[in-house]
Formats: sequence, C-alpha cells, structure tokens
Amino acid sequence: MIVVIWIALGLVAVALLFGDGMRMEYRAAANSAAAIEAGQTLEGAHRYLAFVLGNATSPGVFPDAAACLTENVPVGEASFWIIGRTDQDIVLLDLPHFGWVDEASKLNLNTATREMLEALPDMPPDLAAAIVDWRDPDDDPEPNGAESNAYHGSELRYACKNAPFESVEELRWVRGATLALLWGEDTNLNGVLDPNENDGNASFPDDNADGKLRRALTDFVTVFSEEPNTRPDGSPRIDVRRWQRREMSECLEQSVGAERGAQITNAIQQAGGRIESVLEFYLTGGVTADEAAKLDDSLTAHDGPMVQGRVNVNTAPREVLRCLPGIGDRYADALVTFRQTKTADQLASPLWLRDVVDPASAALAGPYITTRSYRISADIAAVAAHGRAIRRSWMVFDTSRGQPIVLYRSDRTHAGWPLGMGVRNASASIRKAWEGIL
Repeated sequence: MIVVIWIALGLVAVALLFGDGMRMEYRAAANSAAAIEAGQTLEGAHRYLAFVLGNATSPGVFPDAAACLTENVPVGEASFWIIGRTDQDIVLLDLPHFGWVDEASKLNLNTATREMLEALPDMPPDLAAAIVDWRDPDDDPEPNGAESNAYHGSELRYACKNAPFESVEELRWVRGATLALLWGEDTNLNGVLDPNENDGNASFPDDNADGKLRRALTDFVTVFSEEPNTRPDGSPRIDVRRWQRREMSECLEQSVGAERGAQITNAIQQAGGRIESVLEFYLTGGVTADEAAKLDDSLTAHDGPMVQGRVNVNTAPREVLRCLPGIGDRYADALVTFRQTKTADQLASPLWLRDVVDPASAALAGPYITTRSYRISADIAAVAAHGRAIRRSWMVFDTSRGQPIVLYRSDRTHAGWPLGMGVRNASASIRKAWEGIL
C-alpha cells in the first residue's frame, strides 16, 4: 500500500510538472502570437497612413489629422494609436495627444545656424557649436565647439563626422549631448507627463515634479524637412534673387494679368536693393494675398531641385518660431495666436506674416520660412488583443513624390508603455495584462 501511495504521489507530481510546463508553453505561444499580431497591426497602420496621405487633396498643405483615424483604430482584435504632440503646456494627463507631426515644424540640424540652435529651450551654447562642427566639412572648431581632437580623447576614441546628420538620434554622438538634454523628462517619448516623470527622484527619470513636462530638445529638431523646388509640372521656378525681366513678366502675366504684373515689377525695380526671399518679393512689390497664392508655385529664392530646412510657420510651435531671425521672442506668441483664428486658405502664403510682423522683420524671416509640408512623421503604437503585446515604430513619410514612401523608420518598443494611464485603465483586459493576471 505504501509503495502504491508513493507511486501515485510520483505520478501526480509528474502530471503537475507536465501540466505546468504545458501552461508555460501555452502562454509563451500566446505571447509569441500576440507579438506577431501587434507587428502586423503596425504594418496595417503603415499602409493605412500611406493611403490617407496619398489621397490628400492639397499637396504640400499639412493634412488635418481629423481626416484620419488616430485613436484606438481596430485591426481585427488588435488596435493602433498614432501618438502626436501639442502646442499647449503639457501637464499630468491620462492620455497623450493623438495625430501626426509636421517635420517642417522643427529646426533642421543640417541647416540651422548656430544662433538659431542656441535659441532652442535649454540649449547650451557649447552644444550648439558642437552640432555645427559635427556637420560642417572642415576641422576648424567653432568657438567652444568640438572637432575631431575633442573626440579622440573620449573613451570610444571616434572622430567628428564632418558631414550632415542622417538622424536626430545621431545627436547622441555629439559632445555635450546628454540624455537629459535630448530626451528630458519624457523617457518613453510619448509627449505626456506620466506619473514616474513627475515624482522627483522617487523613480527614473530624475525630474522636478512641477506638474509640467519639460519638452526635450529632440521634440524641436529634425533632419527630414525638405520640399520640392519645382512647379507642380516639374518645370523650374523663377529665382526672385536674379530674375530676368522677360521670364518674370511672362510669369506675372499668366498669374495676375499683364497690367498688374507690370505694376509689381515696377515697384520692385524702383525699390532697388537685392531681394532675398519670395516673401520679400511680395512685400516689396505690394502683392496681395490672393495674388501670392497664385504665384507661390512659380517663385523661389533657393538653388537646386529641393529646398532643405525651411520652417513651416503654420505648424511650428512657439519654441521653434522664436529661433527664427526676425521673429524671436517678440513675435513668436503673436504668430501662434494669430494663425489659430485663420483657415488653411488664409495661411496658404507666408504673406500672412505682414499682419503680425513688421516689414523689416518679415524680410529677415523670409529665407527661413515656408507654408508647405511634405514630410510627415507618425509615432505608431500597435497593441495586440487583450494587451498581450505592443509594437511601436516612428516613421517619416515623404509625400513629395506622389504616392507616399517611408524615408525613415525607428523602433520605439523599448521605450515602454506610451499610451498613458487612460488607455490602460479603459480596457479591463489591458489592465489585467499590465498587472500580470493574463
């Protein structure tokens, strides 16, 4: 009898071990399937965004996120969210802002001057100088900058790149670019002040617990802002810096009529001086808003088939606007307030600046601004059914070539849960998964 009992106990133990092993195998298989599901949901979001952007009715106009589903979009039993940014002060919230982001609303690391970089929030002057040295082709350091000699003494012993930035993440290699400066309190890169980002030193990261998110440097810089420098039919535009009277007369006649075109041409010639931007051409020639809308596609003040680094004054936050010559702290807030009351048609041309900014300041800003956007970024978070898995990817879409293509893609799954407490608590199944019940 004792032997039988021991054998029975042994068989029970083996059965329990086998059952536990099978349970773990089941959970592993379920999690693996959930990871695949989240990955495929991410790809579905990619195709959906490409379709929406490809069907935009106004090329070059930053598309309204209201025309696209951005929050809890179902794909089978899974869902995806597009995490955006907001101009408003970011306080402790349950939900992030949803929508896509205009890359032209940021300063371009490859074209911004040192003075413009220094005007960014919390930007150390030494880091601004080091950024310029990293991208320029020479080995002559800016004052307090950093060329190759400064990097040879580091632990990794690498050289200064002396070539353009290829991604914002590349900033991590620049001398003086710390994690605190680049990503600040927003460790999961979702644009929301999460509880662990508002508790002082109680948990990572160290923060000031002031109830507001200190936006990081990476929110305001890009390497992807670029737009075509040709007319919609592919023909070259007229350069207002060195135009020939005949070609300009023909352009103006086709757009605003021969009589009005002659008046504009005469006004510019009588003013004398060199024209440095299309906006200055409008201001000097007395061009109206309706006339500017007809001329925008035909005029330029840049060389080459593409123009890199201009800032879209219709979408840029005040932190970026204040970096631009002629705008600065004096006009940044006023521009943001003014454009919030206008329609997209009223903001189609940069000529709207004259309603806020004095002519001399507008002329200074002219070479650095645009109202066009062809590069759109989307931070996509895909969550599998029951919250078993999440995949997240940051993508930059180029819409300048007809059908949108992805120029750059970066995985952000490692950053952690990005959807705030609101999404987690709204779904019982996701909440249980978060708590380890499933």
